[in-house]
Amino acid sequence: MTASPGVLDELKRLRTRLPQLTGALAASVDGLVLARDTPDSEAETVAALTAAALGVAVRLTDATGQGGFRELLVRGESGYVATYAAGAAAVLTVTAEPRVNVGRLHLEARRAGARIGELVESALDRHDRHDPDTTQPR
Repeated sequence: MTASPGVLDELKRLRTRLPQLTGALAASVDGLVLARDTPDSEAETVAALTAAALGVAVRLTDATGQGGFRELLVRGESGYVATYAAGAAAVLTVTAEPRVNVGRLHLEARRAGARIGELVESALDRHDRHDPDTTQPR
């Protein structure tokens, strides 16, 4: 799956709105990097770990009757890692400094996740319409 260039633009806008972010990436729910705006070269590892954490989070919300997955926040000694739903096919994962305003992080990342979800869904719809081998519904 490839995402539109708009996904990278959305990641850059998010990092502009939240200067305390140290990285942002959009990934498919199965752990493939769609776009990244991060200085490190660990994007593939983070995307794979995000998919694993997403699997646990989805099972946890299901088992506790909390509904569909929305977000996951992890706080470490040196900052935060947060993952947000981005439609049905993707997730947004960000890393942030410990001084980030967590409320603002949630507000901005939820908006970015929604926009990324729209972009990814649109790209998937275009792909399905133009791929003659696509015979199964998503």
